[in-house]
Order: sequence, then C-alpha cells, then structure tokens
Amino acid sequence: MRLFLTILQRFAGFALVFVGVTFIIYLTVFSLPGDAVRALAGDRQLPQSVIDAINARYLLDQPLWVQYTNYLGNLLRGDLGVDLTGRSVADQLATRWPVTITLALTAWTIQLVLGLAIGIVSALKRGTVIDRGLLVVTIALSCIPVFVLGITAQIVFGVRLDWLPVAGIRDGWPVSYLLPALVIALFGLASVSRLVRGSMIDNLEADYVRTARAKGIGESRVVGLHVMRNSLIPTATFLATDLGFLLGGAVVIEGIFNLPGVGNLLFSAIRNHEATLVVGISTALIVIFLLTSLVVDALHALLDPRIRRA
Repeated sequence: MRLFLTILQRFAGFALVFVGVTFIIYLTVFSLPGDAVRALAGDRQLPQSVIDAINARYLLDQPLWVQYTNYLGNLLRGDLGVDLTGRSVADQLATRWPVTITLALTAWTIQLVLGLAIGIVSALKRGTVIDRGLLVVTIALSCIPVFVLGITAQIVFGVRLDWLPVAGIRDGWPVSYLLPALVIALFGLASVSRLVRGSMIDNLEADYVRTARAKGIGESRVVGLHVMRNSLIPTATFLATDLGFLLGGAVVIEGIFNLPGVGNLLFSAIRNHEATLVVGISTALIVIFLLTSLVVDALHALLDPRIRRA
C-alpha cells in the first residue's frame, strides 16, 4: 500500500510538471515572431478570407489560454493535433520514431559499454596516470559542443578515412547509425564513467569487501561478483534516466547527419514556423522523459524500503 501511495505521489508531481512545462513551451512557441499562415503561401499573397478561415480553424484568433486549454483537452484524448497543412502530428511522429529510437538505443549501448570499461579501469587504477588520463579525455570530450564533435567526426571518419557514411540511413543499421550514435555517446561518457568509478571506489573500501578478502576469496571474484553488482545499482538508475535524454537530445545530431528521425522533423518544424508540430513533438518527448523518470522512481521505491518511508 505504501509503495502504491509513493508511486501515486510521484505521478501527481509529474502531472504538475507536465502541465507547467507544456504550457511554457506552448507560450514560447506561439509567441515567436512570424506568421506561419502567410508563410504557407510563400511569395504569393493569400486572400484575407483564407487567412481568417485558417485562423478560425486552428483557434489562432483566440486568446492564448483558450488555445492551450483546447490543446490540453485534445492531448488528454491522445490527439497531438494537426499542422497547418492538415497532416496529423501523431502520424508524422509514427514514421520518424523508428530512426530516433534506433539511434538512441545504439548511443545508449555505446555509452554503457565504454562508460563501464573506463569507470572500472579508473577505479582499479585510481590515483595513477591512467586514471588521470582517462579523466582528462572524458571531460574534454564532454566540453566540446555536440555540433563541433559531429562535424569533426564526419570529416575525419567519413570523408578522410571513408570508414562510415556521413549522412542518411541508406546503409541501414548499424553502419549508418554508428557515427552519430558515437558522437551522442561521447558527449555523456564522462558522467557514466565517473559515476561507475566513484561507486566502485566506495564499494572497494566497504566492510563487506574487507570481510570477503579476509575469508580468502580471490580478488577477481570479489571485484566481479560483489563490487560490480553493488556498483551498478546507481549506474543503472542514471542510464535509465539518460535514455530519455538521448531520445530528446538527437535534434542537432539528426540535423547534422541528415537522419529522418523525430529530431530532424523538429528542426524542420522550427525552420518552417510550424508551431503546432513543434509543440506536439516537444510534448511527446516530455512524456517519454517523464515516464522514464516515473519508472526509475518506482523501481527505487520497490528496491529500497527507505524511499517508500520517505
């Protein structure tokens, strides 16, 4: 019962966050300068009657709070709305999600493997030149802007070395996804590796490890069975939350590598002043991130009784 109340409390908090964040996004997007209705016609001049009809159809002639209330009501029914050309936002997302999900999962896997490897080596070699060198490299990579990292990777691995394609998904998975996924993974590699390192060092100095060593258990068994298993708990929590960030953080990378995913669709919608499409995509990404966080909190409450009593 206490677990159910904890999850219900988290869900109520996320609902408030969802309403607040979507309202801020809606307010920001629809307050931007530019007339998307007139932009539809390009260089041609639309008749005023057509402009009035479109404004009335999409409630653009109503106060912002009326527009948002109507949008929120439709959203509760699972309707993300339609853009100014009459295309459903949900249908457009459905055709783009496979690319973005594939990219995010590939980046997540690379980040997991490299982060664990670097973190374990740093913990076992703590205080040495290897530890300090890995720290400098990972932090330096995380400080480079993602678009600089992406363009540099295209030039080096795609153009000069000709190892991997620089754009599109023509070659399928994994070839077309490796380079952009590696760029995304490198950007968050420092966080994963340092978290693994810190957690392993704490466990290596714990009483149960000293007891296991005093019993004569081999070092490889102590590290591999006991230390690693306990060290992965906070790391798994971070990686579960990070998956939501990866799904929403591919906007720039999909634009650089010309991947037909949700990020590229969002980039095009911003460029074309498609406010409804921008809000719909942003809302979908927010829902994914909040659901991921809710699942992580539920697992915390399930695995740790102290959280349920908090």
